[in-house]
Amino acid sequence: MRASIMALRGATTVADDTEEQVTTKVQELLREMLSSNEIEPPDIVSILFTATSDISSMFPAAAARQMGLVDIPMMCAKELDVVGALGRCIRVMMHVNTDKPREALRHVYLHEAKQLRPDLD
Repeated sequence: MRASIMALRGATTVADDTEEQVTTKVQELLREMLSSNEIEPPDIVSILFTATSDISSMFPAAAARQMGLVDIPMMCAKELDVVGALGRCIRVMMHVNTDKPREALRHVYLHEAKQLRPDLD
């Protein structure tokens, strides 16, 4: 099968808006997204991060760079501020080259973010 660009989704939450928490949780999420989908860093095309407005201690992309993902295009944006939405949440859309079919991809939701996709449990 020929490789295609596919999008992987994921999300996590932090207990507190600190650089340590954001770094730890973002790196945990990215590692799980890569390992559960058998993706290597050279397969990553780009990563888009969003964070809720209550996260301002650092850019999630900085945490990704700290784990060695330095030559991948990344962008951070603010998540829509929707009433009643899950707070202290960081979402990820990772575009990857893979030969897996879309239905074989495993999207990863950790901690309180699991409630965003209960269908994936």
